Amino acid sequence: MGIRRQAREWALQFLFQRDYNEEELSEQLEMFWRGKKPAPRAQSFTEELIHGVERHRKKLDELISKYAEHWDVKRMGGVDRNAMRIALYEMLNCPDIPPVVSIDEAVEIAKMYSSYESGKFVNGVLDRALRDVQRPARTSGGT
Repeated sequence: MGIRRQAREWALQFLFQRDYNEEELSEQLEMFWRGKKPAPRAQSFTEELIHGVERHRKKLDELISKYAEHWDVKRMGGVDRNAMRIALYEMLNCPDIPPVVSIDEAVEIAKMYSSYESGKFVNGVLDRALRDVQRPARTSGGT
């Protein structure tokens, strides 16, 4: 498994847990890493995703609501919701990651941790969001 895939899975697990327990972020992270032995790059990317999603959660949830017509974000499955938050965060804030990679990763993670149908749902929502992302879908925007 690649470093970024592992980091996305850890970020999903952490954010899922955080949906139900909003204690101090630094304390939660410390407890989350206990017993794990992440490579420094994996831990760094995981924490970048976690902090980014937390910092932009309100906007990300507004976008998910916009693109998931007739769905309330709070009523979505926790895996689906957090997979989409991570992917949207990447699409909007990580120019070195092509948006289609973020979408593909979110779909695969949703199918792995939730259901095949979740993968379809996540893909549909993120494909709609991709139309409004102002950069090429298949290439990184980094220099």
